[in-house]
Amino acid sequence: MEKPARPPYATTATAPLSSWLFGALAVVAVAMIPAAAVIAQTGSQPFTVAETGDSFGTLQEAVNAIGSGTGTIAIAPGTYRDCAVQEGGSIAFLATQPGAAVFDGGTCEGKAALVLRGREAKVSGLVFRRMAVADGNGAGIRLEQGNLTVTQSWFADSQQGILTADDPSGRIVIDKSTFSGLGTCENSAGCAHSIYIGNYGQLRVTRSRFERGTGGHYVKARAARVEIAASSFDDSAGRATNYMIDLPAGAVGQITNNWFVQGRDKENYSAFIAVGAEDVLRGSDGLQIAGNDARLVPALRRSTTFVADWTGDRLAIADNNLGTGLKSFEKR
Repeated sequence: MEKPARPPYATTATAPLSSWLFGALAVVAVAMIPAAAVIAQTGSQPFTVAETGDSFGTLQEAVNAIGSGTGTIAIAPGTYRDCAVQEGGSIAFLATQPGAAVFDGGTCEGKAALVLRGREAKVSGLVFRRMAVADGNGAGIRLEQGNLTVTQSWFADSQQGILTADDPSGRIVIDKSTFSGLGTCENSAGCAHSIYIGNYGQLRVTRSRFERGTGGHYVKARAARVEIAASSFDDSAGRATNYMIDLPAGAVGQITNNWFVQGRDKENYSAFIAVGAEDVLRGSDGLQIAGNDARLVPALRRSTTFVADWTGDRLAIADNNLGTGLKSFEKR
């Protein structure tokens, strides 16, 4: 099992404002995980509601016990073909030992291991692997509404890692997590991706690793505001992949201090980052793309573009360290 990577190369000297903002975002992400994350799981059954001490044999029973309220589910080490649907409330799903609670292939509603449509959900220390469903969109997490925070979690060898619907007032934070062996373009509904975010208000991704993609994009987001910082996108072992970051409807925010390597086996190698490639629904003026390191795998000879833009807006692209064969910007 891959562990989250150490923070990748960051050009703090050339993008001090972005680095400061990244630090603030990371602190916010960690602070959003409740103190109950460190509790010991003491019940005889694997899923314990921390606030009451009641233990359950299935995750759904624990979710139902919290209902529309607020609660924390401590998940014991083990491998589970379990899943759950959160219909309301605010629930934290926390591994008592990070990386040792593994959800392996079990999905609810033909969607995901966790189907979330409450007010809020927090996920910490969990592993999601081998998620596959008939429509090609099997995910570790399917977010249908509400806020979501994910920290120190792993998504591997599935059709998708995280897939969301639309919630323009919602916020998503992902920190210190790994996305490996995800994505496919083999179903009639279109491509699946490591992360696909619908029309959300805000997406933050910090200190996370994306690697070994198997189709689609690594991050595709229609969020109005995106903040992707201090993360690594390692496509060296990718197969039939596309963009590293795709903002198909445009966005504001920042993509700063990340590390990118483009691999050989690409379905589309024309750009690393795409802005407004499908339908420009909002302005992208001021979108900051700075302090990143991007290059091709060693010995690969190819011409490509770091940022491709379809919006015509004023993007703030500066101080990126680009390898041989990369052009900084192209208007399309």
